[in-house]
Amino acid sequence: MYAVQSERARTSNQGQEAGALQFRPARAEDAEACAPLIFASGVREFGFFLGEPDHRCIEFLQFAFTSKHGRFSYRRHHVAVTGNDKVVAVLAMHDGRSIWFDDPHVALMLMVFFGVRSTVGMLLRGLVLESELPAPKSSQTLIAHCATDEQMRGSGVFSALFTSVLRAGLMHDEPDRQIVLDVLVSNRRAYDLYQRLGFVELPRRAPISRRLPRELESVRMQLMRRA
Repeated sequence: MYAVQSERARTSNQGQEAGALQFRPARAEDAEACAPLIFASGVREFGFFLGEPDHRCIEFLQFAFTSKHGRFSYRRHHVAVTGNDKVVAVLAMHDGRSIWFDDPHVALMLMVFFGVRSTVGMLLRGLVLESELPAPKSSQTLIAHCATDEQMRGSGVFSALFTSVLRAGLMHDEPDRQIVLDVLVSNRRAYDLYQRLGFVELPRRAPISRRLPRELESVRMQLMRRA
């Protein structure tokens, strides 16, 4: 386990010290804790893509998280946990060199969970969403599903998780490798956080699709300053 003991965290509702944070790869048994956080990282995006009530979206993410493969797999995620191993932050890493099976796999997961009829519409909406949130190129690592427990937002937990993963070389820290992420234009709080972490906004490639709600307009950012 890669651990950093320098940051202490406090829960707002208890006002008690939670203990030193640790940072580790996610495990399949983290699914119940991680699924709501992953959903919170993109409520509007998941709502558009899946077209299901919030609780069903979370149930699907919990189901998909336990898989060994795919973009929702626990193997793609890292978490910050308190001293009692409570998950308080999560992020995913998608290496553009190894995502070729992601689309077929998510289609399979959708069919198993929602059935064929619902999956057709989800995949069509997914194609529209991907025009705004494109898959990473082979030269890129995409950071996604970035979220912190609501009670600990603003405490530096996510920044600590991101920095620990970056310093551990888990993002394939190569001189010519690009680390990118997407953020909604309307999410200024997240945008400002990513700027502080060293990300800069990239030029937009094309206008937002007319089939995509304007509230899903996003910008892609690239890490320019390494921790």
